[in-house]
Amino acid sequence: MMLNLLLVEDNEKLRPALGAGLEGTGAVRVVYACGTGEEALTYCLTQPPDAILMDVQLPGGMNGIESAVAIRREFPRLPVVFYSIQDDDAYYRAFRGSGILSHYAYVRKSNYLLPQMIVPLLRDAVAGRSFIDPEIESRVQEVRRKDEQSPMALLEPNEQAVAHMLAQGMSNEQIAASLGFRDKRSISRTNGQIYTAWGLNESTTDEKVARTRAAIIVREGRLIMWDEQGRPHVLDARGDWMPYEL
Repeated sequence: MMLNLLLVEDNEKLRPALGAGLEGTGAVRVVYACGTGEEALTYCLTQPPDAILMDVQLPGGMNGIESAVAIRREFPRLPVVFYSIQDDDAYYRAFRGSGILSHYAYVRKSNYLLPQMIVPLLRDAVAGRSFIDPEIESRVQEVRRKDEQSPMALLEPNEQAVAHMLAQGMSNEQIAASLGFRDKRSISRTNGQIYTAWGLNESTTDEKVARTRAAIIVREGRLIMWDEQGRPHVLDARGDWMPYEL
């Protein structure tokens, strides 16, 4: 069966070469090739392909993962094979949050260099199967563990937004104005929830100290506990608190 393929690759020199190589296998017909997720979505809305080969790193407002999510919102489980040479937490985080369960593969370019290696992945995706390169799966799980240990994981989305602004040195009035709150006391209440989630209410009753420590936690990207002498501690790999040099 000849597969009608949408090829999404931002490298203008690689795109035609890869397309020619795929068509040279006799198993694929590249019906459209483009360099951005936005263009891929526009094409799919006019004529959805049998499958998509999607680079993860793309220019524009959407990376490859986000582009596939947008396309599959219109065409549920449309088969897609992601390939990437980039080793960036942001892409693994996007994949984790995408909710993609089937009709896909996600591989490293360096491990699947030849068109003959990509075609079986496309066929498996069309058949409803899924595959993730073991190296990528390892990094996805690494990012998952990192995110689960992140202090932001303990906050609701609006609290996360306030925490980031707090760490930038903004006042409650400035945060309230930026987020469109009419009453700055809403920010004070949100700050209280942040301090409670991060255990800062237990170590200090001074709001200024709690605010400073919350900003440090945001900057460091990990939970920090201060003892009675004001010395910071963080959790080690065994889950024990150990002294931390800021």
